[in-house]
Amino acid sequence: MMTHLKNRKARARGFSMVEALVALVVLSVGMLGIASLYVVTLRSSGSAISRMQAVNLASDLADRIRANRTAREAYEEAGADEECVGETAACSPDDMAAHDLFLWDAQLEATLGASAAGSVAVDGAGALRTYTITVSWKEPGEPEELSYQLRMQI
Repeated sequence: MMTHLKNRKARARGFSMVEALVALVVLSVGMLGIASLYVVTLRSSGSAISRMQAVNLASDLADRIRANRTAREAYEEAGADEECVGETAACSPDDMAAHDLFLWDAQLEATLGASAAGSVAVDGAGALRTYTITVSWKEPGEPEELSYQLRMQI
């Protein structure tokens, strides 16, 4: 009977070591899952910030167009630094549109990176015109270029 108890104690001694190793494996798999979830969350929040900035930039240009309604098709052309700021500046609506586009292009590059681009398309010949503002940018880790469009009628 004594030999039987000694054999049983010897087998039980190694059992707690196996339990500890299994618990370590389960804990390691759980920690890898948490790290993976954290990486996905960081990537998604970065993309959401870029999308929010694109929406804000398109809305900013829409407000500039509403403030300078008489420029009309001038917003389809390339922007130029016309220095239309200050009390002494005498700019036509077309000059102001070029200045708005120049500032907007600089904001696009500063906010969304060097790959960012923006464009404006104007449709309609009557009193009511449709402006389509497009902002596109390249997101790190994304295979395709992302874009946002804003349409407004004034």
